[in-house]
Amino acid sequence: MSRRAEDIEVRPITEPEIRDWSRALSTGFLRSPALSDHDVADLGTYVVPSRTLAAFDRGPARIVGTFRSFTQELTAVGGATVPADAITNVTVTATHRRRGILSRMMALDLAAAKERGDVAATLIAAEYPIYGRFGFGPATHTAEWTVDLPRTGLDRHRSIPDDGGRIDLVDVGEVRKLGPELHERLRLAQPGAINRNERWWQVTTGAVRQDARPWTEPFHAVYRSPSGEIEGLVAYSCDDNWGDDKRPTNTASVKSLITTSPAAERALWHYLCSIDWVTTVKSGRRAPDDLLPHLLPDPRAARLTTYADWLWVRILDVVRALEARTYGGSGALVLEVVDEAGLTGGRYRLEAGPDGAECKPTDLEPQLTLPVAELATLWLGDESAVRLAALGRVREQQEGAALVADALLRTSRRPWCPDIF
Repeated sequence: MSRRAEDIEVRPITEPEIRDWSRALSTGFLRSPALSDHDVADLGTYVVPSRTLAAFDRGPARIVGTFRSFTQELTAVGGATVPADAITNVTVTATHRRRGILSRMMALDLAAAKERGDVAATLIAAEYPIYGRFGFGPATHTAEWTVDLPRTGLDRHRSIPDDGGRIDLVDVGEVRKLGPELHERLRLAQPGAINRNERWWQVTTGAVRQDARPWTEPFHAVYRSPSGEIEGLVAYSCDDNWGDDKRPTNTASVKSLITTSPAAERALWHYLCSIDWVTTVKSGRRAPDDLLPHLLPDPRAARLTTYADWLWVRILDVVRALEARTYGGSGALVLEVVDEAGLTGGRYRLEAGPDGAECKPTDLEPQLTLPVAELATLWLGDESAVRLAALGRVREQQEGAALVADALLRTSRRPWCPDIF
């Protein structure tokens, strides 16, 4: 088996290579490498060969690394969207680790993203230590709660919203019509959110099957405001469990819950907590500062079961990234951004206020020095520069600069990405 880096070729795949690429992907994710014709045909509908990389071992000719990216829109603070390079399907076969394969695939993709004019790259990291060395930082977090319904203190016989709105069950056909517009309203108001394309809605409503496994249709419910406007949509499934005393102990598991108003969020959670036979609700992925626990008379009934980093961001254009977002306060800050890959490092002066921001390269002395990965953690407003300084991950060149950064960059609610890709 070859161990020389020059024996590994990294390049975009061709259409006939999609099957072999997918086998390597499944192997890397510890799934069966067996592929059906359905699997290959489905891949051909969304895999773009020019943005799908593979590492080829020229010894025994086979694919030993996979990498794919696609076009994405990412919402910045304030509702503007920026073009992003969404990275997914990253694997290196266990026999070929520590040979620089991922580094080569990442460098090729990020250079192409920079050339296209993408402002950032994004990914969901399966393992924490991998992507920081490529300039990515965790920019949003996710949380999941398990709700013990008998403990909530809610009147479980009351599912009608108190505000005069209503909740209706809908079928998948209605979801395909109503969901995209509702999600657009949510994502343009939610920093960290990403767009959902038509395929997303087709797959999640069963119109397109990604593999040969049976698809079970979930329940869907919408919240309509007193004026009749749809402001919330939830998809959930229920299991079928009965205790030894012939009592139902079912769990409702939320697959997706999106809302555009606190009233809709309250109404849908209270509805889920009122379903007959259900004694436990699993929230699915939520924002880390989600309202759910405090919508219950007893917040302790919602037990936090997951808290983790979620969307990782890699800034590719500092000027456009900082000018795209809004700022709650006014001030100026000179940043020294360190980017070992050479994609967007340099010294920048940010002058920002409620009416907009201007960011320009400068020769002024820096007030705050930080790696590009830490800039990503600050950009969407989730992290504190003061905290990062205490951790030694950013360096104050001028006393008080981290406080200025927090006053400019932090947001009142935490960013959130509802989706995985």
